[in-house]
Amino acid sequence: MSADTVVAPAGSAGPADAVSSGLTPLFVRLKLALLKNGLRQSSGRTAAFIASFVLVVLFSAAQLLGLILLRGTEFAPAFTLLITLVLALGWTFMPLFFPSGDETLDPSRLVMLPLRPRPLVRALLVASLVGIGPLFTVCLVVGSVIAVAHGFAGAVTALLGAVLTVLTCVALARTVATLNVRLLTSRRGRDLAVLSGLVIAVGIQVVNFGWQRLARSGDLSVLDPVTEVVQWIPPASAVGAVHSVSEGAYGRGVCQLLLAVAALVLLLWVWERGLVKLMTEPDGSTLQASSGPSRKESKAGPLSRLLPDGRTGATVQRVLRYIWRDPKTKGAWITSLAIGLIIPVFNALQGTGSVYLACIATGMLGMLTFNQFGTDTSAFWMVATSISTTRDAYEELRARLLALLAITIPYTLLVTCVTAAVVGDWRTLPEVLGLAFALLGALLAAGMVASMRYPYSVPSEGSKTVAPGQGSLAWMSLVAGVVVSMVLCAPLIALTVWLHVAGHATWILLPVGTVYGALAAWVGLKAAAPGTARRLPEILGAVSKG
Repeated sequence: MSADTVVAPAGSAGPADAVSSGLTPLFVRLKLALLKNGLRQSSGRTAAFIASFVLVVLFSAAQLLGLILLRGTEFAPAFTLLITLVLALGWTFMPLFFPSGDETLDPSRLVMLPLRPRPLVRALLVASLVGIGPLFTVCLVVGSVIAVAHGFAGAVTALLGAVLTVLTCVALARTVATLNVRLLTSRRGRDLAVLSGLVIAVGIQVVNFGWQRLARSGDLSVLDPVTEVVQWIPPASAVGAVHSVSEGAYGRGVCQLLLAVAALVLLLWVWERGLVKLMTEPDGSTLQASSGPSRKESKAGPLSRLLPDGRTGATVQRVLRYIWRDPKTKGAWITSLAIGLIIPVFNALQGTGSVYLACIATGMLGMLTFNQFGTDTSAFWMVATSISTTRDAYEELRARLLALLAITIPYTLLVTCVTAAVVGDWRTLPEVLGLAFALLGALLAAGMVASMRYPYSVPSEGSKTVAPGQGSLAWMSLVAGVVVSMVLCAPLIALTVWLHVAGHATWILLPVGTVYGALAAWVGLKAAAPGTARRLPEILGAVSKG
């Protein structure tokens, strides 16, 4: 589509004018049709939608009632302002983390239609108000403005403020989706969606940390400096305007309301310009390939120069590339790395932590090894063709083990030292490091055996981490790996308890735990190699189902 087709003069008539007239009700009907047809695909999807709808309605009603009961209290302004800001942030980042959650968020599907951007913005904005998310938003916003509105002027401002807040939230999601639509539909966009679990986990820990700090203080007045700033940030400024007008501060209320209006107008303008750019500018798939000389293949990086030649070096590089490039593998590793650091450090900051909690980080990384072949999916056949003897399987597993140790050992040192520094207990550091290295060796040994005995495939597409029909294998792999690792760690745990009870020096656990972990990993490697070579056809068949 050319630029002239999309952005035509306001007074000209043509196909775009005919299509644009009545565009808003058409898009609303299309949105309803998408919801209806989606429910017809399967009974499971219908049941999930109905259950989600009922839960959202019940939760929204409870939130609405709670906000109404908050009316007249001294904490109502601070609470409603913060909840409005969090709601707006959720709408802003929702299309980045869940790009496939709403098919209508992709405006590139409308590129070939003779539509003008301004009527299209209006139609998409109204159609976006149809759904479970907008219903929850409306209930939350209505409850927020009711909680702070007093008097006739406050009620009128509450009506305007509620409309502005809801429209701004929807416009935020639409603008972000339009400006990043080519990213969201690419492989990098899928990587970003996979990492949503990390953001959610980190967000939960941050909220939990803040809530506990607030509960210990017992005084919500500590939020006053925050609310003084938030009340001027759109769309929370619309709710702040309701409170200001209700308190008689009409000038401040008008300024806050105008600020919310200006933010909405700016968002709509940016959204419109993004649509024009999307519909008139070519993307990379339509550009002619360069006629210049082809790029030279990249030279070997510093990592390849550090690794030995042959199978070991190639396997280590392959495993590390999978961790970096495969969306699901990357998401699992980054989530485990983040949560493994957050839990001990946040507990230490709250005064309830211990250096021993650093072993959680080691445990989370070690459990990622319980299905080493499954992440290869159908590409594992290339590895299988190079394994014909127990020695080949041993070298393959050893190289995979070295790749994992290249990440887990420095990470274990980092988390343990940071936790010890925050807690202020450096004396416990050597014994915790020894326990962590022993736990790591036990988990790696259990992971190699579990990968050999209970392999399963990880689907490359979608959000599932286990291929259909292999759920029992995944559970058996997890349970067997955890049980084996606990049994292997039992002697060192008993030694730790005995040293503490007898009053002996516990620093001896560092060399003992390190040697014990290395020995456990070596034993697991020797035990898994023959079984891997013998069961190679079964492993290949199991991991290729995704």
